[in-house]
This record gives sequence, structure tokens and C-alpha cells, in this order.
Amino acid sequence: MPKHLVIVESPAKCKTISKYLGNDYVIKASFGHVRDLPQKKLGVDIKDNFLPTYEPLKDKAKILKELKTLAKTADTIYLATDPDREGEAISWHVKEAMGLKKTAKVERIVFNEITEKAVKYAIENGRKINENLVDAQQARRILDRLIGYKLSPILSKKIRRGLSAGRVQSVAVRLICDREKAILAFISEEYWTIEAELQTQKNSKFIAKLSEIKGEKKLLITNKGDADTLLSELKTAKYQIDTIQRKRNFRFPYPPFITSTLQQEASRKLNWSAKKTMMVAQQLYEGVDIGGESTGLITYMRTDSTRLSDEATETAKNYISETYGKDYLPEKVRIAKAKKGMQDAHEAIRPSYVDKAPDTLESVLTSDQYKLYKLIWNRLVSSQMKACELETTSITVAANLSTKTYLLKTSGNVIIFDGFTKIYNESKDHEEDADDDTKLPKLTEKEALDLKNIEGKQKFTQPPHRYTEATLVKEMEEKGIGRPSTYAPTISTIQDRGYVDKEKRTLFPTELGMIVNDQLVKFFDPIIDVDFTAVMETKLDQISEGEHSWQEVVGEYYTPFEALLKIADTDMEKIKQDKPSDEICPTCEKPMVIKAGRFGDFIACSDFPACKTTKSIVVKSGTACPDCSSDIVEKRTRKGKIFYGCGNYPACKFAAWDKPITKTCTGCQSPIMTIKTKKGQSSPTYVCPKCQHEEEVAEA
Repeated sequence: MPKHLVIVESPAKCKTISKYLGNDYVIKASFGHVRDLPQKKLGVDIKDNFLPTYEPLKDKAKILKELKTLAKTADTIYLATDPDREGEAISWHVKEAMGLKKTAKVERIVFNEITEKAVKYAIENGRKINENLVDAQQARRILDRLIGYKLSPILSKKIRRGLSAGRVQSVAVRLICDREKAILAFISEEYWTIEAELQTQKNSKFIAKLSEIKGEKKLLITNKGDADTLLSELKTAKYQIDTIQRKRNFRFPYPPFITSTLQQEASRKLNWSAKKTMMVAQQLYEGVDIGGESTGLITYMRTDSTRLSDEATETAKNYISETYGKDYLPEKVRIAKAKKGMQDAHEAIRPSYVDKAPDTLESVLTSDQYKLYKLIWNRLVSSQMKACELETTSITVAANLSTKTYLLKTSGNVIIFDGFTKIYNESKDHEEDADDDTKLPKLTEKEALDLKNIEGKQKFTQPPHRYTEATLVKEMEEKGIGRPSTYAPTISTIQDRGYVDKEKRTLFPTELGMIVNDQLVKFFDPIIDVDFTAVMETKLDQISEGEHSWQEVVGEYYTPFEALLKIADTDMEKIKQDKPSDEICPTCEKPMVIKAGRFGDFIACSDFPACKTTKSIVVKSGTACPDCSSDIVEKRTRKGKIFYGCGNYPACKFAAWDKPITKTCTGCQSPIMTIKTKKGQSSPTYVCPKCQHEEEVAEA
């Protein structure tokens, strides 16, 4: 008969933990929260200092009954939910929902990794539930409920039924909308660059770019006429090396992952959404089957701490020494500098067992698990390696004329010692941010050069980049918007609500998103202000440290919010989004209109809600189905993703993800092909959707 009950959140953990604790312990999962605010009413008494009313979740009745039964015979009840605010709150709710006697022995235990050592240490070092952490989570939950129940009805009444808003989500949408407005308002300006191909006396070639007139300011070339004048002069100049500057530089390794940097790198390197990254990380944390045993492979994945345990750094040090040699070890253990406001309760995200190299686990992990584990493992090990040492060479070339001297410049890096880059290099968000590793030939000062070619290139200043999931997470982190546990759900939510769309990794606001944001900025600007939200986030964090009462912080937010609600309810104009169509309702014969939906536009009867007839909008692609010659039309999945299918569906079920064009496939004679740019390719390829035959796209 088991003597102790251990309650975790996820059933995946049960198998991993049970092998460490033996038969005296029964491990059961709560499957997340067991209580929450009521679904169909506010559940917060604003007049009574925001007193919440919690109810057991209907789908957790069976689980709670089982937990109560097991608790009656347990000597000790261990609450082992996740080691963060949310986990602390779940433990508190589980305890309250079970209605335990005051004499019951209840221990709150936490572990940052699911290893035998960590679990047994937690069992031996139980504590009371941290009420401050519970209050911090409770404040967030109550604020979310107040905003949802008070603001969403106004948006539904004034803009479109079913709309909602959120404390962090609305600010994230604002960031994306503000960026889009900056892009639309951007006025591109013409400029020219002049690049010369130069050859040494030993026939080595390199490229240098015109920079300035010696003794004067840098050149700004704004039109073709000026560029042509300069080109004419430069073609007659005599070239020689003016100066050579060589400097030793160091690239230092990146700290181990925290939640935000893991999401950013997985987006850059793996093209994953933040949501997918956290899902796969959860699997690695909770445990995967290795040799018939469930083993947790990484530490807890919701953290903003870069701290590492002494054991982790020592194991990494031994691995580096044995695998790469002592030359790759720094003189002392690397400790990443803590950021201001960092919650240091947990370690960074790292492998639970550093000696389990990715290649030894590839056969037992899914493809996604392997990719993410390798990313985390490489980042951790590289963080404890020596810096990359390189020599930066900066060359200035003089183009001498009788009256003046033009200066052209180039630079390049030569790696002297690869250091941590032997196993890891962080990706960049944009190509222009990449490190310059241009190789330069051996050169000497005053060496004469021959001009082989020189040309001007017309360019235009570019607007700001749209956000990707990676850069949005980075921006939210830097501005203090949201916390590690909220980045992924926030980005997922604003897309699910139809406020933001994603195309080729970039995020942009939908028409609906812009409309909602404009109204929120107009009537709730102080509340969805970036700085105000950041200050509130800090205060919510400080609740967990006992520096504020949760009611005080909720009141600071709600008091101005309530005043703005009254103004918006009266002054916000009703926005009509419906657009006329040329179709008549087949049910009631009234005009149909085009409406904006979560998954794109659709046609609906203008007499809604009396008549609820709706139709899809068919957009012809201009090509014919290879199976039945009907028109191919643009369609959307239930989640809003565009695909192309036969207009004769369901009689014909042809479909393709990529937009088809009229081009005969030389492989199977299909009348259409699609254009696709595959990962790692710089140019597109024709791909036949029928036989997958590929052809190169001829350059124009």
C-alpha cells in the first residue's frame, strides 16, 4: 500500500518520477488547473476588494475525486506541480479543491529537472505553499478576467461580435500595428554605391567600396548623374593600398538559453513558432522513452535566468576537455551576467545530462525532439567554451587623381582560433546583421593595384522590417511586456483571434487587427501603453516578492480602466465592416454582404441574425485542374491557411499548398506546376503537384 501521494501537472511526468521514488509513492496528475473563475459570470467581486470566486472545473471532477480518495490514506501529500507562479497556483488550487483536513501533512516540492537526484532532493526539502507566488498568479488571472469581461463586450458591440482583448495581447498587437504604420509611412530614398574590383601584383582580387574623398566628409551619392561622374573619374585613377589596420578581436560565447532566446533561435534556425518550440521543450522536460525508461532530458523551459548549477558547468567542462581538448576551456567558469529584473529562481534551459550528446540520442527521439535537444545542448556546451579569436583586417585603398584622392574601403575577418564556434553560432534575424567573414588576399601598404572593374549600384533605403515571431519575442522581452510563460500563448492568441497574420515568417496586422487597435489606442491608450504595461509587469512580479498586495496592484490597473470603459461605451462609434457584394441570398433573396471572419472574408446574408446563410468566397487562380479541367480556386483551412483546390469539390478532390501556374510538366504532362522556394535555396523551383517533378526557373 503506497504511503505517500505525489501530485504533478502532467501524466507524462508520472512515469518519469515513479521510477525514482519506488513503491511507497503513488504519482498522479492533476492535468493542469482543477479550479478557475466561473465560465458564465465575472466571478470577481469588485466592491469587495476584487474577491474571486473559484469553481471546480467540470472535466476535472473524476480526477479530484480520485485525488481525494488517495489523500485519505496518504501519510504525506507532495504537491509537485511546475516550479513557477502558475505551478504554485495550481498546487494551491489542488489543495483547496481537495478539502484536506488541517492535520494533513502537505509538502510543496519543486525540481528544475526531472532527474533522480533532483526529485529525491525535492522530497527531502519540502516547504509550504508560497502565498506570494499564488497571489502574483491570482492578480494576473483576475486582471485578465476583468479585461475580458469588461472590454470584450464593447468591442463586440462597436466593431464585430465575438471580439476580445487582453492585457498583454493588445499591446503585442499594438507593436505590430505601429510597425506596419511605420512601414506604410516610410518614404524610400535613392542612393548609389560604387564598388571596384581590384587586383594585386600577384593576381589576387578583392572588392572595395567607395567611401569618401580624402580630407573631406563621407560621400553620399543620391542619383545616377553623380554616380556616373564619379565612375568616369575613378576609371582614370591610379590605385594603391593606403592603410592596413589589423586588430585581434574576440567573439564571446552566448549564454545558455532562457525562454525568450530559445524561442528566437528555434524560429531562426528551425523556422518554428514559439508555440511549437514550447510544446517540444515540454516533451523533453517531462521525459522521453530511453531504453524502456522515461527520462527527462532538459531543465524547466520557462525561465529568464541564465544561471547554471556547479554540477552542470563541471560536467560541461569535463566534456569539452575530453572531446575538444583543454585548449577550448576558458581560464575560469563562464557566468552570464544577470539582466535587471531577472527572476533567478531557476536555472537556464540546459540538458539534464550534459554527457548525453545529441548524436547518442538521435535514434530514440523524434525528429523535432532531436533538433531542439541538439540546439539546447550545443548552446549550453558552447557557453562554457573559449572565445573565438579572430583577426580583423581593415583596408583603405587610395584612388589617386591629380586634384584629389578618393578612398575605398573593405574589411574581413580571419579566424585564428575557432573556440565556441566549433559547435555553435547564433543566427541573425536579417542578412545585413550577419558577421563579415570576407577573405582578403595578403596585402602590403603602398602596394600598387590594378582596376579590373568598377560599377555603380542603384539602391533605395528600406523601411523597418516587419516582426517575425523571433523579433517580436525579443521586442517584448526588451520592453518588459509579458514574461517567459506568456510569449508563446500571446503570439498564438493574436493570430487565432484574427488580429495578426503570418506570411513567410513575418507578422502583419489584418484589417480587423488595425481597426481594433485604432479603437483601443483612441479610447484605452493609457492602458495599452507599452511603458504602463511594463511597469505593471514589474509590479506583478514584485507581488511574488511580497512587495505589494495583489489587490493594490489590481486596483491600480482597474481604476483608470473602469473610467475609460464608461467613455468608450458612450463615445466609441459603431464601425461597419460589411462590404456590398453582387450576390443575392439563396434562402431569403436579400442582398448578401462581404464580412471579415477569423479565417478571412466570407459572404453572409445582410439580414443576419434573422437569416444565417453564409457562403465561401471563391477566388479563381486562372488555372485549370489537372484532374477535371475545372477552375482552381483559392481556399482556406479551418485555421486560416491558404491552399488551392478544385472548384468542383467534392466531386474532384485535387488540392495543392503552393499557388499553381499554367505550365506543362515535362514529367507527367500535367497542365499546371507550382513555384516553390525550398529551405536553403536562394532561387525558386517549378514543382509538379501531381508527380513532384522539379524544374529550374529560368532567369529573366
